[in-house]
Amino acid sequence: MKIQGFSLKTLPKDIFTGIIIALVSIPISMGYAQVSGLPPVYGLYGSVFPILVFGLFSTSPQFIFGVDAAPAALVGAFLGTVGIEFYSEKAVSVVPMISFFVGIWLLIFYIFRAGRLVTYISTPVMGGFISGISSTIILMQIPKILGGSVGSGELVELSVHIYHTCRENFNIMSFVFGSVSLVVLLVSKKLIPKFPMSIFVMIGGAVIGYTGLADRYNVAKLSAVDSGLPAWSFPHFDFDMLNDIITASLTVAIVIMAETLLASNSFANKNGCKLNGNREILVYATGNLCACFVGCCPVNGSVSRTSMGEQYGGKSQVMSISASVTMMIILLFCTGFIQYLPVPVLTAIVISALLGAVEFDLAERLFRQDKRELFIFSGAFLGVLVFGTVYGVLIGVILSFVSVVINTANPKRSFLGVISGHEGFHSLERNTYAVPLKNAVIYRFSGNLYFANINIFTGEIENALNNETKCVVVDSGAVCNIDITAADKIKALDKSLNESGVKLYFASHIENLNDRFRQLGLAYFVEQGRCRRTIISALADSGIEPPYITENSDNPDKKILAYGNQERLEFEWAFGSDADAEIEKYTEKILGNISVDKSAEQQLNDILKAKGIWKGISELDQEELLVHLQNHIHELAENLNTSEQKIQEAVELRKIKLAVRLEENNPSAFSALIEHNRRFESDLKEKNPEMYAEFLRHRKEALAHLRISNPEYAGFIEEFYNF
Repeated sequence: MKIQGFSLKTLPKDIFTGIIIALVSIPISMGYAQVSGLPPVYGLYGSVFPILVFGLFSTSPQFIFGVDAAPAALVGAFLGTVGIEFYSEKAVSVVPMISFFVGIWLLIFYIFRAGRLVTYISTPVMGGFISGISSTIILMQIPKILGGSVGSGELVELSVHIYHTCRENFNIMSFVFGSVSLVVLLVSKKLIPKFPMSIFVMIGGAVIGYTGLADRYNVAKLSAVDSGLPAWSFPHFDFDMLNDIITASLTVAIVIMAETLLASNSFANKNGCKLNGNREILVYATGNLCACFVGCCPVNGSVSRTSMGEQYGGKSQVMSISASVTMMIILLFCTGFIQYLPVPVLTAIVISALLGAVEFDLAERLFRQDKRELFIFSGAFLGVLVFGTVYGVLIGVILSFVSVVINTANPKRSFLGVISGHEGFHSLERNTYAVPLKNAVIYRFSGNLYFANINIFTGEIENALNNETKCVVVDSGAVCNIDITAADKIKALDKSLNESGVKLYFASHIENLNDRFRQLGLAYFVEQGRCRRTIISALADSGIEPPYITENSDNPDKKILAYGNQERLEFEWAFGSDADAEIEKYTEKILGNISVDKSAEQQLNDILKAKGIWKGISELDQEELLVHLQNHIHELAENLNTSEQKIQEAVELRKIKLAVRLEENNPSAFSALIEHNRRFESDLKEKNPEMYAEFLRHRKEALAHLRISNPEYAGFIEEFYNF
């Protein structure tokens, strides 16, 4: 047996961190035991042997195991649903049964290596599910701060219970003790997140109870707890509830496996460790069986206590072993203080911990990044809150399935054309200056073809045809499979196109798709050479060869690529309609790299070459960036403490060198550059005549000087600038 991460060098810090984790676990574990419907002491019982087993056998060096929010909340919700009173003998009997079957389910998951199924639970579903459970338990706990008893049921029932508590059982001092404790905990999380404030809040509560202040104002306290380690016993089986318990325990086991595996892998990746996922599931099973035999609720991994272990520098599972031994000492010698703890103070600690489990950050991130995923998160969250845990999971899973269907039924697709001076075929939608070929439709479809999207595929192709179309080429590089419905529709489309004298091709796909064509009755596409390795070969088969005629060619017999504004080729490909803004951001980034540690001359040279920024960007994009830099010459001159004229000369020289290379290597792109410069000056003259006049003056002076200082470019300056 090897303790993960063990090192004599870190041993003292690991032991100290384990002690801190045990102390923090006192209020949190007791609170979660209450959440699950058990008396608080069972939270301490669950913080001994399950943690010890995990520390001895886990392959994770830093993750912490124990009584935590999600399983406790699920069990508490189950008790509320079946009408079992919290803290009753019935609850004490039923909860260990749930822990037992959770352990059995986890053993089954281990045998069948079910850990891989975790990858099929989406982050929004899991986040909404846990957030809904945590919010439900918070609503259950609020009446205890107000002076009443714990609530049960879902949102409506809990709201009614809170209302009646305020009317019939409200205790002002209970509310004050609980509210002040909660505020202190939440503020400390923001201001001093590494400080274990819950320990000191618990101590403060014990002082309030010990001095008699709580009794004076009729504030409820916890019951006294006998000292000693928990006795081991096999749970009593209630066969009348067996079916309900087995079903509920399956949900809890799935949540434990998914949440703990995902979280422990996240910590392992961050710290450069590798876990044995299946062995971890076996450890989870063993830990829950230990929890069952001491009467505790199910246990799982704790993100909050693992984060605390990291904050205090813990590096190995010695932390868990130290925490377990510390909890044993507390149970043997230090349980007397528990009877002095005011219920609202402990409840505030629980609510604070549960608020940390509500995925506010995930919801905010989904709002910014993906509204559809936010809808799934909200569905799972509201499903749990309004209808209960099982329905919440079902709603989240159904919404995820619907999202997958929508995504696959409506994949990215575009029609393609060519861009002057550039190889390949480019999206007509994404690239402003891409132009379609004459007599050909080139269509990219980025997804598998099946019953849900084949009508989109055939419909868009049919709508793109005109009287001059000779062929349709499908860029099927992203198509890995087709189903029989899609095959039938493709066959019907091909027949319709043939009747109009149009040939249908598929190109650039993986070889296996050809096998699929043959399986589904489309073998003739392969046999007739209409499944091609490249788009170019498909076009050539239909008699369309480079240089291509484009639809907007002035002369229909002239086989050229249409010239357009080429300055944003890579930027436009990357950023689409945001290309202009992104180019300006690049320019500002260049300006932001100015350093006072270098000479103005060296700094200007770095700016013009944009070291570390222009790497891999085409010369046409570089030329456009220089144009943007010219609009910041005054700012550059001030920052570099040099003349605008000197900067103008350096920029023009850089542009000339780029233009010379383009003329030699890519004449069509060079022609596009000349046209772009002409349009740029025309637009500037129209929009800002004063700036245009100043621009021309600086340019003439700069070019006049460059013809003298760089005579090798004098002829090119005459030609390029018509000057």
